[in-house]
Amino acid sequence: MPTASASLHHPARRGIKRVLQVASRTPAAVFLRELVTNPREMGAVWPSSRQLARRIAAAVPCDGKGKVVELGGGTGAVTEALLARGISPERLIVVERAPSLAAVLRSRFPRVRVVEGDAMHLAELLQDEGGIAVVVSGLPLRSLPPRAVAIIVRAVSEVLDPGGIFVQFTYHLSPQRSLSQRFSPLSSRLVLGNLPPARVWAFVNRRRAETTTVT
Repeated sequence: MPTASASLHHPARRGIKRVLQVASRTPAAVFLRELVTNPREMGAVWPSSRQLARRIAAAVPCDGKGKVVELGGGTGAVTEALLARGISPERLIVVERAPSLAAVLRSRFPRVRVVEGDAMHLAELLQDEGGIAVVVSGLPLRSLPPRAVAIIVRAVSEVLDPGGIFVQFTYHLSPQRSLSQRFSPLSSRLVLGNLPPARVWAFVNRRRAETTTVT
């Protein structure tokens, strides 16, 4: 038979267990689990800071025209900044490869469409979507294999409207070299308040509009 002293501790242990269960489901905890499991694909030691997220969102026009696609939504720092910028949930599509992080995004932003899948298959994931004016990328392009980067860059150019804007942040001073094959630089901003400091690049898609010959 348990003693009175031991029985008093049962509610406390149950309470601690519930707290630990809740804490393990927080965005930061989910991010850390993904970082340990897939460090190369995460590409960062901590979610993007609010300052970096705001700078990324600031590069996105908020005139209400066209859809905005975010690649690598993570725990939702940039998603939150895009919504605060004035991008309506109906305009926003977030693509996230990790099921656990996709679940976090759906929980945090129930009105935003979250697509679970790899950006290498972006054309397939967004095959029913048109009028994409902006693509925002949180993908760690410099830590991915060159072939994967080339496929992703081509896919972004193909789904993005001609003249559309591609926003990519990097922890390097210069942009990914493969981007110059399909995109022209538009602007660049350094964010010192992020860990580590990051640079936000905005590019213009050079793909020409398809023309149809009328006979």
